[in-house]
Amino acid sequence: MKQICLLLSLMIVHVSAWALDANKIVSDARGQIGKTLYYDPAYTKLAYPMGDVPMLKGVCTDVVIRALRLQDLDLQKSIHEDMQRNFKVYPQKWGLKGPDKNIDHRRVPNIQTWMKRQGYQVTDQQYLAGDIVTWDLGRGLVHIGVVSNRKTLLNKTPLIIHNIGAGTQENDILHKYKITGHYRMK
Repeated sequence: MKQICLLLSLMIVHVSAWALDANKIVSDARGQIGKTLYYDPAYTKLAYPMGDVPMLKGVCTDVVIRALRLQDLDLQKSIHEDMQRNFKVYPQKWGLKGPDKNIDHRRVPNIQTWMKRQGYQVTDQQYLAGDIVTWDLGRGLVHIGVVSNRKTLLNKTPLIIHNIGAGTQENDILHKYKITGHYRMK
């Protein structure tokens, strides 16, 4: 009996060590406000793993990538490795014949595919702090952001931390565009 209790307690400690902290995702995303000042979608050769463009610039995906990286989840490495094994299950929109560690993790459709494959997709309408949401902006444009722990005053809609063109910001866009994905890092 003692051995079973010890084994169970070790399993709980092991699982909790890998759990992501939703409040830390929010604070790490918010920490980019005032630091990431520009939107720059240029293809950039990156270090691997843990590669990043300079903090001064980035795109919407970089907000999510940087926030998760501070919890030791490197989307560049995770997505690249999954795409190496399962390239055909990822969107084939860019004419590539194989994975590209410099850009694949910076594309919203690839993050969506990876999140679904990891079991992070949720279908509830509860947008909790630390959740990740994707949108269709129209005309072939997609977007991603982090649900904040702050809400609008009137209708209590969660704010979103994202970069839609003017650097990382926190504002009310949750229901402004068509939501195409909702993910919770468990």
